[in-house]
Amino acid sequence: MRTCPKCGVEIEGEWARCPLCGAITEGTSSDSPLPTVALRFSRKRLVRVLFLTSVVVILASFGLQLVFRRDADVGVLRSIWLGIAAMWLVVVMAVRKRRNIAKGTVYLVALVGLVCAYWDYLSGWHGWSVTYVIPIVCGFSIIALLIAVRMMRMEVGDYTVYAGLTVLLGLVPILFLIFGWTTNPIASAICIGVSGLALVVQILTQRREMGHELAKRLRV
Repeated sequence: MRTCPKCGVEIEGEWARCPLCGAITEGTSSDSPLPTVALRFSRKRLVRVLFLTSVVVILASFGLQLVFRRDADVGVLRSIWLGIAAMWLVVVMAVRKRRNIAKGTVYLVALVGLVCAYWDYLSGWHGWSVTYVIPIVCGFSIIALLIAVRMMRMEVGDYTVYAGLTVLLGLVPILFLIFGWTTNPIASAICIGVSGLALVVQILTQRREMGHELAKRLRV
C-alpha cells in the first residue's frame, strides 16, 4: 500500500500521486479496491462491422454491374461508392465526436447533396444527383447511424434525436418523388424503405427509453 508523505494517508491502488494534495506517493502499490469496468463502446468492433458491410456492398455492386449491359441504366450500382464514403465519414464523426453525430450527419448530407446538385447543373442537369447520389448518401447515412447507435449504446436522450434524423433523411427522397425530379425511382424507394426499417428497429429496440424521453420532454 502506498502512502503520502505530506498527508500521511494510506492509498490503495496504483496511485503515483496523492489524490488529495498531488504529492508523489511512497511505498509499494496494492490491488485497487474498485472493480475494473470495461468500456461499453468498442471502436474496433464498430470499425470491423462497418468494414465488412462496406466490402459486401461494394463486391455486390461490382458483381451486379457485370450482369447488365454497359448501356443499361444502373446508376444506383455505380453510385454505391459515394454512399460507402458517406457511411465511413459518419463513422469517423461518431468515433471522434460522439456528441455531435446528428449535426455532423446533416451537414455531410447537405454538403454532398449541394455539391453534386451544382455539378449536375453545370453539366447540363441530367438529374443524376437527385436520382441516385442524394438518395444513396441518405440511405447509407441512415445505416451508419443505426449501426453507430447499436454499437456505441448512447444515452437515452440521443435515441429520440437519431430517430428524428432517420425520419428527416427518409423524407428527402420522398420530396424528390413528389415533385417528379427523379428519372428512376429505385434509389429513392430503397432509401425510403431503409428509413422506415431503421425507424421500426429503433422503436422496437429502444421503445421504453424513447417513450420515457418523449414523456419527459412533453411534460417540460
